[in-house]
Amino acid sequence: MERIVYHPSGDTIAAVSTPQAPGAIGIVRISGPRAREVAGRVFVSAHGKSLDGIRGYTALYGKVRDAGGDIDEAIALNFRAPASFTGEDVVELSCHGGLYVMRRLLKAVLEAGAVAAGPGEFTRRAFLNGKMGLTEAESVMQMVCAQGEQAAKTALAGRGGILERRIRAVRDRLTGAAAHLAAWADYPEDDIPQVTGEELDGALTATKSDLETLLRQFEAGRAIREGVETAIAGRPNVGKSTLMNLLAGCERSIVTQYAGTTRDVVEDTVVLGGVPLRLADTAGIRRTENPVESIGVDRAQRKIRTAQLVLAVFDGSQELDADDRMLLDELAGTPCIAVVNKSDLPQKINLKYIKSKIKRIVIISAVSGTGLDELRDAVQDVLETAKLDPSQGILFTERQRDAARRALDCVNEALDALKSGMTFDAVTVSIEAAVQVLLELTGERATEAVVDSVFRHFCVGK
Repeated sequence: MERIVYHPSGDTIAAVSTPQAPGAIGIVRISGPRAREVAGRVFVSAHGKSLDGIRGYTALYGKVRDAGGDIDEAIALNFRAPASFTGEDVVELSCHGGLYVMRRLLKAVLEAGAVAAGPGEFTRRAFLNGKMGLTEAESVMQMVCAQGEQAAKTALAGRGGILERRIRAVRDRLTGAAAHLAAWADYPEDDIPQVTGEELDGALTATKSDLETLLRQFEAGRAIREGVETAIAGRPNVGKSTLMNLLAGCERSIVTQYAGTTRDVVEDTVVLGGVPLRLADTAGIRRTENPVESIGVDRAQRKIRTAQLVLAVFDGSQELDADDRMLLDELAGTPCIAVVNKSDLPQKINLKYIKSKIKRIVIISAVSGTGLDELRDAVQDVLETAKLDPSQGILFTERQRDAARRALDCVNEALDALKSGMTFDAVTVSIEAAVQVLLELTGERATEAVVDSVFRHFCVGK
């Protein structure tokens, strides 16, 4: 099926494509039909060569200048359409990455005839020019924002088109069923095999299973992509702050032998087992008459109630007390790992009781780091990221999840119609609706409003 293409304007666009911060190298990217002409007005080759006279994937050394004189030394890298990221003629001007230099160079390029690029406009043009599908385009921004190895692998697999191929496989099964139904109904005199209910049920059930798997994997994928709000909770002096410092790799929380040292929430972000954890070291939870400590306890309890994951810390060298039991009761229904600390001391804690409240228990020594690998495995298990294979292709935006959910609803409608004995025409309507939603997901039938919403959140220069 052909993609609906919304042709971009004929403007030649430009933007700084490196971070807005001092760096060794900075790049101004120019894309459009007049890219070489615009670049040639600000770039002068050291050997007098013209950008028009060199092949694609060729670089020239020289200087960039404006009306005020030379700006900096520069390298001009020339790409000829369609063999470029955007599918258009592209020139990238690389020079020293100072903020002043980049701003002055971009100003010179705009004065030479380019138009300032909007958010994600280079990638948008790549999509509109058929260089990539919509899910591949979305993966570009996921790669930019990746916080860990797993997130980067997932984005790279998406950029390679694995998710689009996975969606197409699901869609092709539905398209095949719909085509068979239409041919059998429209050409009854021809020698076309009869469509059976069992055959349709098998195709629809397999499609339902595929879509449900994609939707289940979304939450695990979001965990490795966006990170997980994680609270470290427990009564005073069980080792919460020591655990925080162990995970952070530095002294983020003050550690003393005195109860109530942590009065407020201390936060940091770490990556454990490929999952970014936005850690919050909370005040020790206990009954207290101290008004200042009481405020800290209230904040800790609010943090626990809103956390996506709780690391509940217990002192393994002591028996459970009333505050421990109160915490265990509060954690009912919360994704949680019981972290039994101080494994280097004689153990007195009732593990069986903890197990009756929290399924996953890890025994560690936050001082020595013993058990950290087990904690990593437990985090992956509870968040279901251990079984996640980025190379299989997973949904990674809310737009994609919404489309997959709507397609699943259509498939369920088709199954209900089939099982209730309705005509095959009614089943076909639901199948075709699912196909249209999946075409929207991959961008092959996406409206301009959908395309706008995808690229609205991109950074300028990408």
